[in-house]
Amino acid sequence: MQKHSLYIFMISVHGLIRGRDPELGRDADTGGQITYALELARALGSHPVVRKVDLLTRLIEDPAVGPDYAEPEETLGPNARILRLPFGPKRYLRKELLWNHLDQLVDRVLHFLREQGQLPDVIHSHYADAGYVGYQLSQLLGVPQIHTGHSLGRCKRQRLLESGRKASAIDRQFNFTRRIEAEEQVLEHAALIITSTTQERDEQYGAYQRFDPKRCLVLPPGIDFSRFAGASLKAVDPRVRFMVDRFLYEPYKPMILTLSRPGPRKNLLALIEAYGEDEALQQRANLVILAGHRSDLRELEETQAAVITELLLAIDRYDLYGKVALPKRHAQEDVPQLYRFAARHGGVFVNPALTEPFGLTLLEAAASGLPIVATQDGGPKDILANCGNGLLIDPLDKKAMAATLREALSDTQQWKAWSKAGKRGVVQHYSWPAHVETYLKGIGRLLHRTRKTRRRSLALASGLERSPLPLAQWALISDIDNTLLGDRKGLSELLEWLTGKPEVGFGIATGRTVDSAVKILRHWGVRIPDVLVTAVGSEIYYGQNLTRDEGWSHYIRHLWRRDDVAEAIRNLPGLKLQKRAEQREFKLSYLVDPGRMPHLVEIENCLRERRLHANLIYSHNEFLDVLPLRASKGHAVRYLAYKFGLPLEHFLVAGDSGNDEEMMVGDTLGVIVSNYSEELEHLREGHRVYFASSPHAHGVLEGIRHYRFADSIATEIEGGDI
Repeated sequence: MQKHSLYIFMISVHGLIRGRDPELGRDADTGGQITYALELARALGSHPVVRKVDLLTRLIEDPAVGPDYAEPEETLGPNARILRLPFGPKRYLRKELLWNHLDQLVDRVLHFLREQGQLPDVIHSHYADAGYVGYQLSQLLGVPQIHTGHSLGRCKRQRLLESGRKASAIDRQFNFTRRIEAEEQVLEHAALIITSTTQERDEQYGAYQRFDPKRCLVLPPGIDFSRFAGASLKAVDPRVRFMVDRFLYEPYKPMILTLSRPGPRKNLLALIEAYGEDEALQQRANLVILAGHRSDLRELEETQAAVITELLLAIDRYDLYGKVALPKRHAQEDVPQLYRFAARHGGVFVNPALTEPFGLTLLEAAASGLPIVATQDGGPKDILANCGNGLLIDPLDKKAMAATLREALSDTQQWKAWSKAGKRGVVQHYSWPAHVETYLKGIGRLLHRTRKTRRRSLALASGLERSPLPLAQWALISDIDNTLLGDRKGLSELLEWLTGKPEVGFGIATGRTVDSAVKILRHWGVRIPDVLVTAVGSEIYYGQNLTRDEGWSHYIRHLWRRDDVAEAIRNLPGLKLQKRAEQREFKLSYLVDPGRMPHLVEIENCLRERRLHANLIYSHNEFLDVLPLRASKGHAVRYLAYKFGLPLEHFLVAGDSGNDEEMMVGDTLGVIVSNYSEELEHLREGHRVYFASSPHAHGVLEGIRHYRFADSIATEIEGGDI
């Protein structure tokens, strides 16, 4: 790759992300993933082949979390920045509540990229929510997606079930159904999946149906050793000593230290229970738990409050006062000193989590010379294999956990050997420069394959690369039957015109289903358009992969009660349901007997009496389509204009029947071909509606010439002169 050639767009949606003093452990969503994303962005930005790194996250305006998270942009280092875009409510939300707002973020990113005028080379998403956003953007922009899961829904759900939690309760709390569905979707689409360990690849990702290990790169995160190097030479701040010692009767005993967010997956209650049920372990060591930050337990988020409450009750139940330290808060700069403090007392660091994709704190402890005892799930297995600095435990076996901790604390010579091996192993296996070099080599191979495939597909299509729809300057949207198709000579001329206009996005808007539309287009030799508005505007798809726009589906679902609408219309005269293939989630389609069918106003009144809402589309005097109130070809075109930041004046829409009418009204440039149905006649005096004298594609070309569409002189259109 050439010097300063890569633009990497990273997405990490949830939690609190800032470059200065990140508040790790403040809540269940602000943990190791944020450290990884920040340090990866910084390390990539410093590499000579990287031009720019944007780390996208959520802009939050909430006095409860402070003003830093409301800044639209924050510099991280050379060529790297945090980019914050608003979506959903202004206030801070936990990640499980963000799902319904993610489609809005997709739109905001598209606006940003259009204004910026450049696309990234790759999109790297972190966690399932960002994966969903990255998937949508990747499909819309034609940019390859890289994904790092950090933790996986299937594995987390299984571990919570094994710990005794009820399925209904955890699904309600963690939104697992939607999360796992998004993870499957991302794993099927992403060009590269980055995992931290081979166990994570084989066992955790292997639980997913759509995961392909051939598209996986095992790459453990790096660590900033400068914060932990030379630990034995640095004094421990008296403030940090007091933060721990004030809880303890015998503060000079060895320390069992753990540091994590207060989440159920972290399994902290089991650690206290293991300690509380083993008198010998209590005699041997103190237990120190750093579990996030709290000022008032009553003000914590519900899940965190429940975890902390369980820990306090367990301390009381086992009468562990003076043996367990549970400080309410700590600063990020205290963390290296806490590891150092534990190491000087001959202690160990323990990670008892139910699932642990990697375990950044384990590397931090190792770099500080602190041996580790960690869950046998996920990353710790690889870390211990590389560093040889501790022991593994079964997080569900409390007796074995206590016995292993006693073993780790009982042999001074073994402790010293582990301490040296840990410091040596992290330098050898977990440096950021090595991580970035492997990462960029993976991207290089990925981009080589992607560009090769793209050139081949373009050669099979039109031979000329087109601008992705989000960067197009104009858009031609045409009905299929009797408009785009019907005259092969005219169609050939129109396609030739499109080939010479790569800045024009091309789409179809049809009453056909997506499968039917693709079939007829291929039959006529038309490549798959950039956008397909199908089923009379109730569905939107993009590109060669026919990616469905889920944001549109969520939007039009408003007030739609399909079964109730079908029942209300069932006995009306002159209406007969079309074949099953024509019925869709957001569309009921009927054949019409015009002489017997009630007037549309009567049908609307029939629905209103039952408090039902629908949009009735009548066309060709033989079809009636019943859609959600927000769905139609016209609404879909306006949604696309908003989504891609393209003025309606830059949309030329062409059609021939009643279901095209809504596209023609307003600021779009309407073209009605000469073989139109009579229900469009009343538009003849409409604003910017051109009735062509030619049929089919020849009529569309006539409209293009009339408006001087996509020509540099077409700026007159924007002033309303045409």
